[in-house]
Amino acid sequence: MSDRRSLSESAAALGRAWWAPTMGRLTARGRFLTAAVVAALVVVTLAVWNSPDVSATGRPVAAAAAATPSAEERRLARELAAAREDLAESRAQSQGLRETLGKEQAARLKGEQESAAAQQEAAARKAAAGTGSPNGSSAGHARSAGSSSSATRTTREPGTGPANTRNPTQPAGPAGPVRTRPTAPSKAELVNPTRRQLGLYTAQAPFSFATFDDVAARAGVTPTTVGWFSGWDKPFRADAVTKAWDRGLMPLLTWESHPSDAPNDELDQPAYSLPVILGDPGAGVPGAYDAYLRQYAQDVAALGLPLGIRLDHEMNGDWYPWSERTQTGEPINGNRVGDYAAVWRHVHDIFEQEGAGDLVVWVWAPNIVNNLPASLQAPGVLEGLYPGDEYVDWVGLSGYNRPPYRAGNDSTFAYTFGRSLDQLRAIADKPILLAEIGASEVGGTKPQWIASLFEALTLPENDDVIGLAWFNLTVTSTVRGELVTNDWRIDSRRASTEAFTAGITNPLARFVEGSAPLDAARAAARPAAPVTTPSASPAPSATASTAPEENP
Repeated sequence: MSDRRSLSESAAALGRAWWAPTMGRLTARGRFLTAAVVAALVVVTLAVWNSPDVSATGRPVAAAAAATPSAEERRLARELAAAREDLAESRAQSQGLRETLGKEQAARLKGEQESAAAQQEAAARKAAAGTGSPNGSSAGHARSAGSSSSATRTTREPGTGPANTRNPTQPAGPAGPVRTRPTAPSKAELVNPTRRQLGLYTAQAPFSFATFDDVAARAGVTPTTVGWFSGWDKPFRADAVTKAWDRGLMPLLTWESHPSDAPNDELDQPAYSLPVILGDPGAGVPGAYDAYLRQYAQDVAALGLPLGIRLDHEMNGDWYPWSERTQTGEPINGNRVGDYAAVWRHVHDIFEQEGAGDLVVWVWAPNIVNNLPASLQAPGVLEGLYPGDEYVDWVGLSGYNRPPYRAGNDSTFAYTFGRSLDQLRAIADKPILLAEIGASEVGGTKPQWIASLFEALTLPENDDVIGLAWFNLTVTSTVRGELVTNDWRIDSRRASTEAFTAGITNPLARFVEGSAPLDAARAAARPAAPVTTPSASPAPSATASTAPEENP
């Protein structure tokens, strides 16, 4: 403070600022003081540059930057990275859904165009032969095929229903012309396959394979079976069977005794009740659909190619009109206890009578029991729905890992299928097909569930499971009165696809083409026996370190 005062006083005495020059030159005093100020600035500058930086918290910045992140900071960083990855996957999934929808729409349009062309061709042939005209019976069929009003759903003539807007596997119109007949194995060869079967349900297959081929390529697998759905308002589709066998795929038809466009929560369909289907043979009253069933069987026999038929699946639940009882014991759709098995035998007998018995692999496939109401889980319920060994070739299951998840659901094969498999095996000693399965992305356990599925299929106790059919669609359906959307697709997310590919290509799971029989595969996976010599200790096989561990 005293230095600044003396400088001011000196300046006042001179009548000008101390740094002001005299006659264009600084005075000696001015030069001295200027040098002093410059020296002071240099000292301050050096002090600032050499002092440590200070952060807002009062700590040196360099020290703060060098500090090790806390556990909480590391956790938050991991969560941020995971959130970014989930966002990227969600964006990719949305793009994939848009692409899939576009392909499904294109496939549906193509199927409808092909069906329309087939109808026109058939009408032209009839007109040329003098047996019909475009304005006669063929046109009448086309008009009835386009009708979809609720007033006609339960009364329309079998084989004249429209495309099912709720089921994208249903194209409009009758079967297209079959110009060539592919070769196929016999039913006996199909019933006892040498390796496990991989089936897919995709949009429009087997009428169009666009989506089917896309998911197979994404998952890196070669399916052996193609599945589709049809109701009793549809005729036999010979083109579906021939297109499947053209690719070496076993056709698997889920055949539902109600119209193809019926909602999945419409229980009361009196025209399709089980007593109506059965009739009263003792009183000379035929079943209401006997003529339809006979024509269907005759068409199967005329084509001469085998197929699987999963007739009225999930019958042990309470959501289809062919089920017998609700969870409170009330009848469904006028059905009586014992009617389901009787209808199955009735349909089977008609196929036998019409010469189609040696072409159909009959698949009896209830729903898994653990998600059913308690009253429908008892073993006696399922046993009462079984038509008998002579009427069934394969037993199967529908099983999904679906929300809302019940307490105890650990997203494993054992939880999903264990109790149901025990009941199936107690009822029949038949090959088992997981005939309709999938897992939702909701909850984030889909990869875990898929890994558990394929791990379980390497175990000896599941040797009787001959394959699975994956429901590869995104579907909105009614579950207990609520609309629920689930993405069941194999390629719904990258982690799910990777888990599926890893499981399906495991040789011990026996899905891989050309894989050795199960016992041989297990022997190959077991480390080779040690080699002993008088002068050397036992040495492991050269390949033992790379072979997978044997499953217990």
